[in-house]
Amino acid sequence: MAIPDYQSIMLPLLKLLADKQEHSKREAVEKLAHSFQLTEDEKKELLPSGRQAIFDNRVGWARTYLNKAGLLESTRRGFFKITPRGLEALAQDLKEINVKFLERYSEFIEFKEAGRDKEEKIQPEVETTITSKQSPEDLLVYGYQKIRQELADELLDQIKSCSPDFFEKLVVELLVKMGYGGSRKDAGKAIGKTGDEGIDGIIKEDKLGLDIIYIQAKRWGNTVSRPEVQKFAGALQGKRARKGIFITTSSYSKEALDFVSTIESKIILIDGEQLAQLMIDYDIGVSQVASYNIKKIDSDYFID
Repeated sequence: MAIPDYQSIMLPLLKLLADKQEHSKREAVEKLAHSFQLTEDEKKELLPSGRQAIFDNRVGWARTYLNKAGLLESTRRGFFKITPRGLEALAQDLKEINVKFLERYSEFIEFKEAGRDKEEKIQPEVETTITSKQSPEDLLVYGYQKIRQELADELLDQIKSCSPDFFEKLVVELLVKMGYGGSRKDAGKAIGKTGDEGIDGIIKEDKLGLDIIYIQAKRWGNTVSRPEVQKFAGALQGKRARKGIFITTSSYSKEALDFVSTIESKIILIDGEQLAQLMIDYDIGVSQVASYNIKKIDSDYFID
């Protein structure tokens, strides 16, 4: 099944604590994962930051909200147990516990209002996210990914409207930022028309020039098919070259992708979507407008 949202975890988590014993977060995560019948892949699926499993994160938010409503309490670092209020909630034979249910407790209302005040100070037009089925971190990640994808789409539109010469310069700029070609000056000399069919330019693989990479840069709107990639591969063979990068503003056909996986030469295919994402990663044609540092408790700091 799909990984449950943090509100769906609230009632099962509270039921797990119904024995009135102290439980650790790790134990709760394992037992809840089994209860929700999560696969090993689902349990290991990470947030985009790569620093925490999604399910672990959502269990953490469920615990936080139940704690803010007074249904459970922390006993020591990483451990918690149910409160008398939590037992009273379970006695109601509830079908689910969600944010709306927690709003009956004044402590939770105060927590919710405090969260809203902080959000309004940062961005007044944004409503509080506490009523969402997603955790605050889920929403933050989703918002970031949405903004990034919109930026990538806009970048690609801009690239497609540029001249072929500008596109080749853009490719050089990106490759240099990624560590190829030595200096920008060296790369500028290396790139350019070589007169070879299927090759638009060459660039050093490293600053010392221990190897050469041949480049094909196509500012196309149509899908790049296998014959075009084969032509590039043939040009590499004519130069006895082993490595090449084919960059396009469009996409590649399945036959083209299959072809490069079967040949001896190493050819990397970069389509328009990947090109735009790389430009964002390496700050090519984009500028930063805002930055937010997300922090969490350093548990080690509080160990005597």
